[in-house]
Amino acid sequence: MYESFYGLDERPFSITPNPRFVYLSQRHQDALAHLLFGVGRGGSGGFVQLTGEVGTGKTTLCRLVLEQVPDKTRVALILNPMLSPPELLRAICVELEINVRGAGQSLQKLQDRLNRYLLERHAEGERVVLIIDEAQNMSRECLEQVRLLTNLETATDKLLQIILLGQPELRLLLARPELRQLAQRITARYHLDPLNQDETAHYVRHRLAVAGAPRCPFSSDALNALYKTSDGVPRLINIIADRALMAGYAHEMEKIDRQTVHKAAREVAGDDWDEGTGWLRSALAASVVACVLLGGGLLGWMMIQTEEAETAPSRPAWVAMLEDASDQSAFAEMASAWSGLSVGEISAACRGQSQQRVACLSKRGSWGYIEQVGLPVILRLAEPDRAYVFLAGLENNHLLLRHQGQDYRAPLHHLDRRWLGEFLVAWPDDGTILRRGDTGTMVERMKMLAEEVAEPRWTGQRDDRYDEDFQRWVTEFQRHHGIGADGMIGPETRLFLKVPHIGGPALMTNNDGV
Repeated sequence: MYESFYGLDERPFSITPNPRFVYLSQRHQDALAHLLFGVGRGGSGGFVQLTGEVGTGKTTLCRLVLEQVPDKTRVALILNPMLSPPELLRAICVELEINVRGAGQSLQKLQDRLNRYLLERHAEGERVVLIIDEAQNMSRECLEQVRLLTNLETATDKLLQIILLGQPELRLLLARPELRQLAQRITARYHLDPLNQDETAHYVRHRLAVAGAPRCPFSSDALNALYKTSDGVPRLINIIADRALMAGYAHEMEKIDRQTVHKAAREVAGDDWDEGTGWLRSALAASVVACVLLGGGLLGWMMIQTEEAETAPSRPAWVAMLEDASDQSAFAEMASAWSGLSVGEISAACRGQSQQRVACLSKRGSWGYIEQVGLPVILRLAEPDRAYVFLAGLENNHLLLRHQGQDYRAPLHHLDRRWLGEFLVAWPDDGTILRRGDTGTMVERMKMLAEEVAEPRWTGQRDDRYDEDFQRWVTEFQRHHGIGADGMIGPETRLFLKVPHIGGPALMTNNDGV
């Protein structure tokens, strides 16, 4: 309709994914690299997780990955994972062209056929990848079934690489304690954020250029308005920009201005707007209409207030705090939590320097994994610029952050976008290694804790001997918690045996009244 008026060969802002129009921001390039890492050898049989808000481009990236699949790689793509475990296994087999005749809904038969197929592909030097889109819709039973698929292996290699794509709810789902075993197997994770203001402008110009536009019909103010009304979500940019071009054509506008973009955003808000700023702007638009009925003066006042609200949004205190946070301030809070440990000791230990009184581990996991650790930790945030912040408490919907002695409550879903799963945990520990053949009160104490608080529990004899049976249990315990299974008790194994928790600061949780 408007194509000839603006010199376009085709419509540039269709919401249907089209590889010709793909614009890869730095975020999208990083996300694509994570997916290709999963398809290639780098995944090593663990899960690769990509999350992002609705409309940020996950499906488009998935299509790009499918176009770049290496030789000797078979891919099973599951687009609708709202299935029972037998239905899911059957769908995977069908995707891989495995004969499922006679298997019915038997999990054992379906898994046997899948395992046989994977062994055959491995013998041929081929790699098999399972990609599950919209993974946030999977049931807990299906997720557990998928986790069990990673147990299909030879003596040296995993037979199946699994990639999970989903909305941010997937991260909350995997943070549940009952899914911690799956969360601990995620070897790479990335959260795809919306485009920033500059990227939004580049995105619009890129799509226009691909569609044959001789020039950009949007003014600079209109491009800024596109960013503000869409929050940088590509799908919303497409919807609003397309509607703005239609309005510009209808009014024979050579240059589309900010007001036209705002009007287009208001028009689409009722039907296509994602939850967030869309409904707020729609309500604001309704208020302006009401003000028209009350008089032009009040309308002018409302327009001024609207403009100020767009240009100077209020910032929560925790956001400002993050900009001031640093590794040293986080180490200082950790030292305050552990009486008797100095900032210098914690700082050195967390930077990899050997310390006689402090252990520090750099871990990667989910919120549920941190809750399992049970101690205050230091989060490494991807934004702003690798900030470090001390996490004192965790509940379902909020985090308790501490900076310079002051506590800040932050919504979990906002921090979830800034956190890629990295954290530091430090505690008093002299670095002693207990191994088979050792005897004494320390061994007896470890057996006592293994019997009382460990999962799985030690059911053998409680004495002071580190014998073969106890070594076997330690190895099993380490595997259960994702620790290097060497059968020896060092600082990390003591951490999960809850040794530092005795008399130490506990991570405040919902039960503690955070």
